[in-house]
Amino acid sequence: MGEFLFDTKGLSQDTIDNFQATYDELRAHFNMQLTGHINFHLEDFDAFNHYHDYNLLGSYVIKNGRSDCYILFLDTHTKKAHEGLITDHFEYQTWALAYLKRDFGRVKIRPETLRDKLAELIHPLELDFKEDKAFSDTFYVMVNDHAKAINCMDRHFRNAVMDIREDDFVIEIVNHTLVIGNKKPITPERAVYMAEFVCKLAEVC
Repeated sequence: MGEFLFDTKGLSQDTIDNFQATYDELRAHFNMQLTGHINFHLEDFDAFNHYHDYNLLGSYVIKNGRSDCYILFLDTHTKKAHEGLITDHFEYQTWALAYLKRDFGRVKIRPETLRDKLAELIHPLELDFKEDKAFSDTFYVMVNDHAKAINCMDRHFRNAVMDIREDDFVIEIVNHTLVIGNKKPITPERAVYMAEFVCKLAEVC
């Protein structure tokens, strides 16, 4: 078992065990090191602005040749209204981050739902790839610069996204920085999938 490298004060033993198992699994697959204090500018991403609050508990760099990638462990806080009452929800999540060579503009990618397909019939907003129907039928893609996105989201990029072994995730890109995660609890398998994805993209994009 590898040594766990961020402060777990105030966390339940189950949460600590889950973090430890995730950390150990990542260490078994990747050359990981503690990053120290890096400002990843998560406030630039809509994915994190949807939380009432969040805290970066720890971050690790994956040494991936000339294209380092990062794993982020987050403590997230959301407020939900139900029957007139507002309740607080706290969850611990894993996100992965990569710095890409190309400038994508702003891009959001998530699995496409039936609601998306119906809305698209009325207000066609998403970016579709006519030459890649499988990708366009699977994912909902929103961009702010079509030219940049089409140039950067080439076959290598789309194949990497198609290979993700998760059915509930969001990818967001702000210019050269990509994050991927979801709102499910941390698991070792999920963290490894995300790490594999960002490492692959950092090499080809």
